[in-house]
Amino acid sequence: MRKIRGSIARGGVAASVTGVFVLGAGSLGLAGCSPAGSSGDSSALPPVIVELDTVDGTTVEVPEGGAVDLTGDDETTTEWTAEISDPEVVEFVPGRDDGSAQFNPGLTAKSVGDTEVTLENGETGDTLTFTVEVVPKTTGY
Repeated sequence: MRKIRGSIARGGVAASVTGVFVLGAGSLGLAGCSPAGSSGDSSALPPVIVELDTVDGTTVEVPEGGAVDLTGDDETTTEWTAEISDPEVVEFVPGRDDGSAQFNPGLTAKSVGDTEVTLENGETGDTLTFTVEVVPKTTGY
């Protein structure tokens, strides 16, 4: 959740810098402010980073269209599977190893709502259960 707030703060700083630039550019710059704000809406959101060893029993908040990166397992990253109670809210993305890099498992936030997620590691036998709350994407920063 800290990552979301940090990204909003960075977005606010960018908007402030843009605002200062627009004020200095005069009234023509004000007309250009609207497209700059809308292009920020289409940019990729930073992932919410969640440690596998601390997620059990917690609630993870992620903006709609965002992603959750499940980190902390360098040994069996491809062995995690997920059972999602409401697959309309989030989708599981399995970890993978393409031979040159390892990619963590994760979740993609599809629609606003909340769902329970149970992760299981077929190799270690670990089971983790947590809630994912997908919130509306913040716009206008």
